[in-house]
Amino acid sequence: MKSFHFLVLLSLALALSFASAFDPSPLQDFCVAIPEPKNAVFVNGKFCKNPNLTVAEDFFFPGLNVPGNTGNRVGSNVTLVNVDKLFGLNTLGISLARLDFAPNGGLNPPHTHPRATEILVVVEGTLYVGFVTSNPNNRLFTKVLYPGDVFVFPIGLIHFQFNIAKTNAVAFAGLSSQNPGVITIANAIFGPNPPINPDVLAKAFQLDNDEVVKLQKLFANA
Repeated sequence: MKSFHFLVLLSLALALSFASAFDPSPLQDFCVAIPEPKNAVFVNGKFCKNPNLTVAEDFFFPGLNVPGNTGNRVGSNVTLVNVDKLFGLNTLGISLARLDFAPNGGLNPPHTHPRATEILVVVEGTLYVGFVTSNPNNRLFTKVLYPGDVFVFPIGLIHFQFNIAKTNAVAFAGLSSQNPGVITIANAIFGPNPPINPDVLAKAFQLDNDEVVKLQKLFANA
């Protein structure tokens, strides 16, 4: 009997640990986020607006038809619609993004979303996409996507999107969190403030310290 109770408790603990990796389900119809906490209730990371004061604009965001500016070093732009831009997303566990890519190599660099799975659909152009599984296998899954194609990037895994065509590319992505977060690998490694000790990175990446310092200077201004 004791072993049975232990297994039950272990199962519950595992279930709770898995559940905590995703946005919890709301216990009401909606909880529109409000920046000012006066007369508000704190739920799921944002204060809730009084439902009686909620209006249609709280659930509305315009402008995803407008291309993002890809005139940067990586040739891409992500327009994210999360709870900070669309208050009605609060507690609903979802967000949306538009991704624009410049021709001939526009790149959404390798990155992760610590709190969300991403599902992406291409609406224009041709993208080479992929993700890498966790240690120890580090398997790479890739696919070339055309308009209408869909690809899923599992939560927390490093992934990327790369424009391999001579024309612009556009995609839209749904993410399973109101605030999925993003960690761009190169920026996080070589561009944090304060910087990581170059000796650590030289050892980790098997590089000379001078090379590490050059990369740190490059990404410090990113």
